[in-house]
Amino acid sequence: MNRDLDLSVTIPAYHEEENLRVILPRLHKTLTNLNIKYQILIIDTVTPLDNTLECCKEFNATYLKREVDNTFGSAVRTGIKNAQGQYILFMDADGSHSPEFIPHLWEQHQRYDLTIASRYVQGGFTENSKVLTLMSKILNRIYALVLNLKCKDVSNSFKLYKAEQLKQLTLNCDNFDIIEEIFVKLTRNNRNLTIIEIPFSFKKRKFGETKRNLVWFVFSFITTLFKLRLGK
Repeated sequence: MNRDLDLSVTIPAYHEEENLRVILPRLHKTLTNLNIKYQILIIDTVTPLDNTLECCKEFNATYLKREVDNTFGSAVRTGIKNAQGQYILFMDADGSHSPEFIPHLWEQHQRYDLTIASRYVQGGFTENSKVLTLMSKILNRIYALVLNLKCKDVSNSFKLYKAEQLKQLTLNCDNFDIIEEIFVKLTRNNRNLTIIEIPFSFKKRKFGETKRNLVWFVFSFITTLFKLRLGK
């Protein structure tokens, strides 16, 4: 880690050039107004699928390819490994996570170990369909009950972490369930971990199609739930 660098914004990207061209200028403006030293990491696919590299050069973001394979888990691990800031913020590349919300998360960075942009606390909201929202709420509720988690929105990736704590984890999940794996392992490694959920409005993706396969998505989350419950 670089002690002079405050924040690493880490964005997994899978064929998201169109969205990044909208997000990156807003992101730079927001972070500049915070008056902090930051870096933006874009984690692309192993073999490029679009002009994300050129987009990163144009908008002053660090371009990285995923190590090993094209899974979301690989993107997350690559981002954590290469992040140099004292804090790491993960956000999606599809426009669902507004850069302008970051100051609300950063405001809490000295008070809490983990700050979550939460759809499901009072004041939170999601633009997803009723079916997807219901499935997400059920998933989060099951994880909270089975694993005794004091959190209403475990699965949203828009979170601010202390880099030192995050880099200590050994992460194994390859799919979007790595978000839950991180949360569970952080709480187990740090008994006194302090957490806050900030009400957040989740937006629909701006351009392109989702990369989530719904059947595989559900299967991987159930499998991961059992593994984490057994301490594996």
